[in-house]
Amino acid sequence: MTTFLLALIASLSQSSEMPAPAARPISCVGEHIQGALLICRTLPGSEVSLGDITVSADAFGWVVLGHDRDAQPETQMVVRMGGEETYREDIAVTQREYDIQYVEGVPQQYVSPPDEVLARIRAEGARKREAYTSRWDVPGFAEGFIMPADGPITGVYGSQRYYNGEPRRPHYGLDMAGPVGTEVVTPADGIVTLADADMYYEGGLIFIDHGQGFTSAFLHLSAVDVEVGQVVKQGDRIGAIGAGGRSTGPHLDWRIKWHDRYIDPALTLDLQPEVLR
Repeated sequence: MTTFLLALIASLSQSSEMPAPAARPISCVGEHIQGALLICRTLPGSEVSLGDITVSADAFGWVVLGHDRDAQPETQMVVRMGGEETYREDIAVTQREYDIQYVEGVPQQYVSPPDEVLARIRAEGARKREAYTSRWDVPGFAEGFIMPADGPITGVYGSQRYYNGEPRRPHYGLDMAGPVGTEVVTPADGIVTLADADMYYEGGLIFIDHGQGFTSAFLHLSAVDVEVGQVVKQGDRIGAIGAGGRSTGPHLDWRIKWHDRYIDPALTLDLQPEVLR
């Protein structure tokens, strides 16, 4: 058992003649800000809720949490052990301002798809939803994250995009420009849950579950060099930058989804989960 968990158990089991405030049974790295990732340690098997999503800590006490792009200013974190609530904390979530982007020149079939491709789009959507249900039982996220490709940042998380003047859903990724063929690596350990070289919207597309369903998606790839079920280590090549699908030029669109919440990839890069070991 790790030093962290031994210290946590000791703090929870201390007794004295006078009642003491309940010890905080969970420690996290990460900020409470819209779109942020939190990596936490608590007692193995504990249930942890952040707002309306509840997850379970693994056998080593690791648990990953996240705030959505549009998270409300206030939420709660609740920890339960053996079905009993042991801790509750009111959380203030920092609100962000997002950019509005206007993207012209997108082929009209990607803005308003023709009827003949709707069946394909629905089938691909079902495959993506199924891949997002993955819950890998290895904490790949616990080693931290690196950039998956070299190149200037050309698009940021949370921005609202207008394609050819028509508003679309917010952009949930971090875009890195680069020539077609530029290497893409996995930012953290994980298991491949989807790998397809020709998706309608995304072109080449890869999903990697970094543990507990915390899943990276890599869009517009010109090469897909992994297959479903393959375990990859941080820094392993998985593909190459391309310009397929709904794209106006070669770039990598890196997205992260946790349950139904989209996480800002940029906010994963400076985390230091090793302090929780």
